[in-house]
Amino acid sequence: MDGLGDSQSGPGVVNSQSMESEVVREDNRVADQGSPLRGGGRNTSPLGRTGSRNTSPSRQKVIKTKPRGLDEETVSTFGKAAHPDVQMEDSIWAMLPEDLLNEILARVPPFLIFRFRSVCKRWNSMLQDSSFLKFHAQVSSHGPCLLTFWKNSQTPQCSVFSLPLKTWYKIPFTFLPPWAFWLVGSSGGLVCFSGLDGLTFKTLVCNPLTQKWRALPNMHHNQQRQLILVVDRTHRSFKVVATSDIYGDKSIPTEVYDSRLNRWLLHQTMPAVNLCSSKMAYCDYKLYLEALSPLGLMMYRLDTGYWEHIPARFPRSLLDGYLVAGTQKRLFLVGRIGLYSTLQSMRIWELDHAKIMWVEISRMPPKYFRVLLRLSAERFECFGQDNLICFTSWNQGKSLLYDVDKKVWSWIAGCALQSCNSQACFYEPRFDASVFVTPILI
Repeated sequence: MDGLGDSQSGPGVVNSQSMESEVVREDNRVADQGSPLRGGGRNTSPLGRTGSRNTSPSRQKVIKTKPRGLDEETVSTFGKAAHPDVQMEDSIWAMLPEDLLNEILARVPPFLIFRFRSVCKRWNSMLQDSSFLKFHAQVSSHGPCLLTFWKNSQTPQCSVFSLPLKTWYKIPFTFLPPWAFWLVGSSGGLVCFSGLDGLTFKTLVCNPLTQKWRALPNMHHNQQRQLILVVDRTHRSFKVVATSDIYGDKSIPTEVYDSRLNRWLLHQTMPAVNLCSSKMAYCDYKLYLEALSPLGLMMYRLDTGYWEHIPARFPRSLLDGYLVAGTQKRLFLVGRIGLYSTLQSMRIWELDHAKIMWVEISRMPPKYFRVLLRLSAERFECFGQDNLICFTSWNQGKSLLYDVDKKVWSWIAGCALQSCNSQACFYEPRFDASVFVTPILI
């Protein structure tokens, strides 16, 4: 069938890259405490004497390591078991009730479930069964992940960094059609791409875990547009919003694809404004874009289909700004401040909806800023989800994560960020996120 595809291949585990241990906390800074090993003191411990040996009954082996800097990564082998394998009776596990097996598998990390598909035909079919998907939808989410996408010799490549497991996983993306496409974004377990099939502009939505995809119908004004994907888990559906033309044609109306109707709907044309950036943020059923003239934000209400202007002035000396959506109606602005490289800094503001003004809530520590952006004109990307903000610098091959709630900065290291053509977004792995939605009859 045109526009539909699936594959049985699953993700494999690549080298595990742990998050950099150096963490900065802005709230509670612990003062240096006194130590019996200070300069001038004498270490009388048996472990401190040269040539002494460990007489502990456990005889644990002590491995000495040098302090890790920002450029050094900790590599561990994910596939090695920490404990010896336990022999299990095949006859017992073969008789395990299906509902109990679904309950167990639904709590296994999603990137590891694909290992079980080769166990037997029963398990392979079970992972696509509606009962398993029902159990999987009821358990808590795996947690946020960082998805990176790039092309190597025209072959799509994808790696996902699990923040809860602190591990990189490689997901095969050969199930997608051979189009010239680029990453739009992710929402609710689905990932959206747009590109060209020859000279025809295409938009497709896929689930990397189930390896299923579908191409959306052509828009009424089918040309390259600024797109954003929105998933509604309550109604098990999704929408794709197409705003203005990327070349600045302001006469094109806003179009919204509704998966329940399987068609594009024409909405109000965006008022004539000069946009600062093509980056958009979706927060509380509203879509936000930065505008220069008139100065402030352009807000699109997804429920009504109308545009509004919010006169929220940007901070002074803002060089480049990114809108980032948080939880519970929170909207953040991230950008550099300062005209000269030696005086530049990265700051984070939050929109006060009542006063219609930006309030500064955090600043990137200078040592992190200097490593992330060594040159004043160096390009960086910024995106967020659930009060997590990720900064990426492809020239430096670095990715920095900031937790707004915990006020913690931490590095994410990994080979997947080394490509200058990489695109990245936050991703929530879900098996129950389907690209096939039963249409509503109207």
